[in-house]
Amino acid sequence: DGLVKIWNAETGQEVRTLAGHTGGVLCVCMSADGKRVVSGSYDNTVKIWNAATGQEVRTLSGHTRHVHSVCFSPDGTRVVSKAFDHLVKLWNAETGQ
Repeated sequence: DGLVKIWNAETGQEVRTLAGHTGGVLCVCMSADGKRVVSGSYDNTVKIWNAATGQEVRTLSGHTRHVHSVCFSPDGTRVVSKAFDHLVKLWNAETGQ
């Protein structure tokens, strides 16, 4: 459905829904500081979100097939993504380059 849900792990309550992908979401990762979420989708994109507001910060385009793995670097400055196009991409989380 293209949605990412953030849940409170202690209460099980939904905190926020992140809407923006045009295809189903295959993977998500939260930054170590808990401030951002990154997601990968059947729409071949990676999206970075503000976890507190639910706002999309940026869309990373460049894969030609579904994105099935995403993760922030420990310091949160980079995002790595892997897709069914057999490419691993390393992105600058601030610029999208």
